[in-house]
Amino acid sequence: METQATETKPKVWTLDKAHSKVGFGITHMMVSEIDGSFKNFDVKLNVPSEDFSGTEIEFTADANSINTANEMRDAHLKNADFFHAEKNPQVTFKSKSFVKLADKKYTLNGDLTFNGVTKNITLDVKGNIVKHPMKPSTTIAGFKVTGEVKRSDFNFGGNFPAIALSNEVAITANVEFTNE
Repeated sequence: METQATETKPKVWTLDKAHSKVGFGITHMMVSEIDGSFKNFDVKLNVPSEDFSGTEIEFTADANSINTANEMRDAHLKNADFFHAEKNPQVTFKSKSFVKLADKKYTLNGDLTFNGVTKNITLDVKGNIVKHPMKPSTTIAGFKVTGEVKRSDFNFGGNFPAIALSNEVAITANVEFTNE
């Protein structure tokens, strides 16, 4: 008797926006770190396995929702010197691979697009996947994503030398999902 392998359909997980934040940091004048985040963003996960290996990830953020806790700076970041948000209203990331390296450690590779430029980047990920303590039929997953990009690779702030703004921009995302 032949047995047929059953195909598992990837599960779509829901972003818990109340417990998620996507941000960045850049060094100003070689002395202080300026942090910012996006108020409006979404992350979609298609999860093919229990340990999340091979997960497909799509991220979008509204460039006009940038928040650095300074309205003047936010307005400047939205203009043509930086995000050029009128012309390029979205920041996107689409994964090419999500590989489990060890317990709770993954590597994420994909294409990041902002300011009209797309570059392949690799990010480090730490993850926790647990049963919800108050809803045993629900699983929750939390991930901390970190990495760095060079602003010059994205024609971002080209009129500002590295002494004013570091070329390195840190990426930090803390995101939580539920399988409900």
